[in-house]
Amino acid sequence: MSLLHLAIVSPLLFAIFIPFFYKYFRQIHTGWFLLPLPILLFSYFISYLPETKANGAVSRTLSWIPSFGIDFTARVDGLGLLFALLITGIGALVVLYSIYYLSKEKEKLNTFYVYLLLFMGAMLGVVLSDNLIVMYAFWELTSFSSFLLIGYWYHREKSRYGAQKSMMITVLGGLAMLGGIILLYLMTGTFSISEIVPMASEIMEKPYFVPALLCFLLGAFTKSAQFPFHIWLPDAMEAPTPVSAYLHSATMVKAGIYLVARMSPVFAESGIWLWLVASFGIVTLFWGSFSAVKQTDLKGILAFSTISQLGLIMSLLGVGAAALHYDTVEDSLYTIATTAAVFHLINHATFKGSLFMVVGIVDHETGTRDIRKLGGLMSFMPITFTLAMIGAFSMAGLPPFNGFLSKEMFFTGMVNILEVDIFNLDTWGILFPVLAWIASVFTFIYSMVLVFKTFTGKFQPEKLDKKPHEAPFGMLISPIILASLVVIIGFFPNILSSTIIAPALGVIMPGLVFDVHISFWHGFTPELFMTLGVIAFGVLLYTTLDKWRQIYDLFPEKLALNRFYDGGIEGMQTFSSNLTRTYMNGFIRTYLVYIFTFFILLLGTTLVWKNAFKLSTNDLSSIGFYEVLLALIIAAASISILFAKSRLTSIILLGAVGYTVALFFVLFRAPDLALTQLVIETVSVSLFLLCFYHLPKLKRNEERIRFKAVNLAVSIGVGAIVTLIALSAHSNKLVESIAGYYVENTYKEAAGKNMVNVILVDFRGFDTMFEICVLGIAALGIFAMIKLRLARRNEG
Repeated sequence: MSLLHLAIVSPLLFAIFIPFFYKYFRQIHTGWFLLPLPILLFSYFISYLPETKANGAVSRTLSWIPSFGIDFTARVDGLGLLFALLITGIGALVVLYSIYYLSKEKEKLNTFYVYLLLFMGAMLGVVLSDNLIVMYAFWELTSFSSFLLIGYWYHREKSRYGAQKSMMITVLGGLAMLGGIILLYLMTGTFSISEIVPMASEIMEKPYFVPALLCFLLGAFTKSAQFPFHIWLPDAMEAPTPVSAYLHSATMVKAGIYLVARMSPVFAESGIWLWLVASFGIVTLFWGSFSAVKQTDLKGILAFSTISQLGLIMSLLGVGAAALHYDTVEDSLYTIATTAAVFHLINHATFKGSLFMVVGIVDHETGTRDIRKLGGLMSFMPITFTLAMIGAFSMAGLPPFNGFLSKEMFFTGMVNILEVDIFNLDTWGILFPVLAWIASVFTFIYSMVLVFKTFTGKFQPEKLDKKPHEAPFGMLISPIILASLVVIIGFFPNILSSTIIAPALGVIMPGLVFDVHISFWHGFTPELFMTLGVIAFGVLLYTTLDKWRQIYDLFPEKLALNRFYDGGIEGMQTFSSNLTRTYMNGFIRTYLVYIFTFFILLLGTTLVWKNAFKLSTNDLSSIGFYEVLLALIIAAASISILFAKSRLTSIILLGAVGYTVALFFVLFRAPDLALTQLVIETVSVSLFLLCFYHLPKLKRNEERIRFKAVNLAVSIGVGAIVTLIALSAHSNKLVESIAGYYVENTYKEAAGKNMVNVILVDFRGFDTMFEICVLGIAALGIFAMIKLRLARRNEG
């Protein structure tokens, strides 16, 4: 394993030690034990800057399943490095913030930090995996770990609901993405992204191209909360604030953005990709900003603002796809859009991360996030107010902060779309700058609401649970660092131009060389007047907010997307319950009738339809006296079970059948199978006898003749079908028996002399492992049910 692989999985390995540290060092906050890891990882990934700055990439391969083309290939290029630095850098600040936010006396810190490390490792795996299957595995691990983090306060109903909702929607998108990965493999014959990118022009001609494109976008849109899949993100705000600052501002919700950026070289030459990514992004931008204004919970405002900002970045990536239709950078008006997307990705992580931490401080020090109860906190929390103002003004796109620069570039990208004559952008493209400007007005409004409704106005101490005061310095360090970056990047944006932004652009739009230069002043351009208009209308609408806010009441509640989601989940549960009640009556024999009837119909129909039944007496050995005798014993014991008057007699007869089968193996010179059969039969009979006391008595007088007739028909049918299949399998030898392969290779390949054991452990290793897993899961389920039953009995 290379150092790069170790860096990716180190959070997962480190998570193993968290419970031990928590158990034996309870006097120390567990966060201090964890904090050095993301700092070291951030420092390690910075060392790759010289390589990526030269448009290079570092790749390391760890063989996994080479026969299927699945290897753990870690690749650090400009795009992957950008996200790795965000994941580890913001991760370090979040861990430091959580040390002061989460009490070691009141919270189960061991589980929190284990979940956090699982998520950190999963995100690193997503952005640094070159193999699509490996990336998908990490992708689903992000969904699982975020489910655990969102539901960390599982005793709260809203936390459980938000965790389930995020899991349902993001996993659905992940499964769609898996379908896209498989379709892409069918078109290219490889899972390697770096190998797929050069085949982009060939893939466009394949019939699976559009379905694969749609599957990837469904995965990206659900993960990055694009309309109409955005509904999970506001409910995910029930997680602790450090989780929100990490998952929902800088990392998890950016995974969909990363996927679109990573797969742009493969799909972006299609007009379908451009229109879908840009359209969903701009609609999400508008709807998120419009919905944020009506929120009264500070986290609710940030949730919808995150949705809006993600839509902004997504729309820029969609519009920027037009650049791939030009021969050089100079011919394209759209490299500015992709540059703005990458730049705003960084800016959003800084100002939104700081704002989430500020909201956490307000909640921590006042006991509420409801802006209707807040106000006048500026004099009590001056540092927090300053941090909030920097973050909110940057989010609103005001100078001199970094958000102003990327917002100006955003306007430029949207205006330039009118000058492109492909995919009908010169006509319908007018919608993009219009919606962008309207959404920016609402962005300005909710940014002002966030700051001034919280820190200015009338102080209402009677509505607060705590007496407000400034947060401890330790809790302020992380948001101060992020707010400082907002200001520094605003004044010196080009410190990132050649080191971070240009290398990432080189990956999104391969083959182009970028000379990124960002500046405040571009003259009196349409973008400048759009910004002045945003400020003017934003101030007007903010000052008159109470007069027009009633327009939100005009939207019918029945058409809310959350109602559709809740109704859909409830409808599926009702349908499933009703359907289950039609065939689940509590009798195992009834379920066996269903299973065996389907078995007879399916296999019998297949035999007839395929004309597969054949009978050949060739290669049959002679039947000896002892074999006939054992067969008669088995038949007699089996028939006798039907007429047994007690369960004890039935168990003894059933055991006789099993032990007789073992004698068959002895006759066939398979002592190992005979021994296995004897052990299994002994254990089975013993378990039956142990449970004998709890079994109900036989009541044959209550059984009806019709039920016996059904049992008879089904049992005869199963026996007949199995016999016909066995005879047909013997008579239809389409391929050479595999027995010779095992005879030849058992000792040579596996160094084992017991052929059956070698087949089970080596040749069928995965099958055996999964069987053991199933048995383990069943055992855990039985154990849980027994514990629950005992718990209820004790409570009673």
